Amino acid sequence: MDIAEVAKASGLPSSTLRFYEEKGLIQSNRGSGLRRQYGGNILERLALISLGRNAGFSLDEIVAMFTLTGSEINRALLSAKADELDSKIKELSAMRDGLRHAAECKAPSHFECPKFLRLLSIAGKNRFRQPRKLQGIER
Repeated sequence: MDIAEVAKASGLPSSTLRFYEEKGLIQSNRGSGLRRQYGGNILERLALISLGRNAGFSLDEIVAMFTLTGSEINRALLSAKADELDSKIKELSAMRDGLRHAAECKAPSHFECPKFLRLLSIAGKNRFRQPRKLQGIER
């Protein structure tokens, strides 16, 4: 498939495909007329990239996740991201529960509600949290 066909089939602009190629996420062959030509698995590869992005992986993490052959995915990185998502889900669930409590709290002021004050404390700590690293790759 040439770049225009891949763009149409994937819904991604050609500029994104070229950018992904520069990052090492996908590969093309230059055919006649110097148009980029992609192999038959390009749409599957783009779907994997989309899945990774939706799961919160950076493009650099996605590059690192693919093995040299490109046919396998680094399972250790998948597991690490799943652990990170579990932590984020726990944090968001606590935040949701705190907000629900604050919305229903009978205290005269939210600043008199111990649960709301804990929620503010958590929010303040997260604001100043340093970016974490995943397997040596910065997010």
